Amino acid sequence: MEIKDLKPELIWHYFDEITKVPRPSKKEGKIKAFLLNFAKENSLEAKEDKTGNILITKPATKGHEEAPTVILQSHMDMVCEKNNGTVHDFENDPIETYIDGEWVKAKGTTLGADNGIGMAAALAVLASNDLPHGKIEALFTVDEETGLTGAFGMKAGFITGDILLNLDSEDEAEIFIGCAGGIGTTAIFTYKPTMIPQDHIFFRITVKNLKGGHSGSDIDKGLGNANKILDRFLIKILKKYDMALCSIDGGNLHNAIAREATAVIGLHKSEKEKLRVDMNQFIALMEEEYNGIEPDMKILLESEEHQNICIDRQTTFALINGLNACPHGVIAMSRDIPGLVETSTNLASVKMAGEDKIIVTTSQRSSTESFKEEIASRIESVFTLAGAVVTHNEGYPGWKPNLNSQILKIAIESYEKLYHITPAVKAIHAGLECGLFLEKYPHLDMISFGPTLQGVHSPDEKMHIPAVEKFWNHLVAILKKVAELKK
Repeated sequence: MEIKDLKPELIWHYFDEITKVPRPSKKEGKIKAFLLNFAKENSLEAKEDKTGNILITKPATKGHEEAPTVILQSHMDMVCEKNNGTVHDFENDPIETYIDGEWVKAKGTTLGADNGIGMAAALAVLASNDLPHGKIEALFTVDEETGLTGAFGMKAGFITGDILLNLDSEDEAEIFIGCAGGIGTTAIFTYKPTMIPQDHIFFRITVKNLKGGHSGSDIDKGLGNANKILDRFLIKILKKYDMALCSIDGGNLHNAIAREATAVIGLHKSEKEKLRVDMNQFIALMEEEYNGIEPDMKILLESEEHQNICIDRQTTFALINGLNACPHGVIAMSRDIPGLVETSTNLASVKMAGEDKIIVTTSQRSSTESFKEEIASRIESVFTLAGAVVTHNEGYPGWKPNLNSQILKIAIESYEKLYHITPAVKAIHAGLECGLFLEKYPHLDMISFGPTLQGVHSPDEKMHIPAVEKFWNHLVAILKKVAELKK
């Protein structure tokens, strides 16, 4: 069976179509063309703003013209991650999906259910001919994953609805009414390329096969961060030997926990066997610490060809100590909502740039604005003391919960009627675009919900098939209930 054969047919049909359209962040041209063509084929009004967001409008069904306008919101782009050894061009190749029991997965890459399933649900509503509803505005934003660019750039007046259903959550039977705000902090080290003595031998140290995951929703799971694990070994070696650091590379995206990291080092040839003993001891320690958490983790020490140039000693010392001092993970739990992470930080990536730069990318999240600024300031202090030049991006606001929301009440009652249980009402530590929408449209009544996804932002991403049907039925029930209201 292929995913297009799953039920409900309409939502799975459009999800299948979406997986065939490349849509990396900041390169959404092909998916925008797909959406505009969909609107044309279905005789629906569509428009694009200067930022690249698409809005497709469907009139109310007969008899429901006075109902409030509902905005179905999702984002076009997807996180593009793949396993080492997987050949895939995210700008041109379709995602290769397959069914594994009750789950839909992708072959060696991210699935793109975040937020392809939200897009598919909106398109299914727009294409349906038997669903009663008020006026529908389907909003598809660009570049959510790497900068919330679409939500930042959208101007007041582009949408006109009163109720916004964000279709970008990842836990069925849960309704989200708040999210964390975030900010990115970048540190740039400048080094002097330095000649290496001829009596050195060289090794490549690799940390790989970690689970990775979303730096918001997965940050409290105790997962390994490849950058931190690699640096723990490097600082041990730095203190013990006259080590030359030739290169370092770890992680990719600011909102993903690093799954892989590698460094090339040089040591005097007399230290070869001692280094291997150190590595064996380190591997045993990491396997003990991450037992049951990272079952596929591999830490390798391999011989490397001769290197002529390394990073100067002073910068090596500053970088490795800075990475060691940089916190990663949960900083504080919420005092208002049990089990909710309040504040966290992610050591996302370490990259060589040009001939003399090393860029360290981190991201901070918090449901409390002042704590978001405080943890970003703390990261800045760490890397400023290490001699790096530190900058922050603009960041984005959180979404404060509204427990008196009318659409929340409708969503709860609709779910209870369908499934005879009360859905959990939560806030999420991951970032959603809702906070930015609320800044420009303070009248909006909003909730966020979706089917169950796991392993998002990693090649382990998968979507629960039964949850998609429950999500679709819930969405339809909400739209039918809103259609009975008057503005």
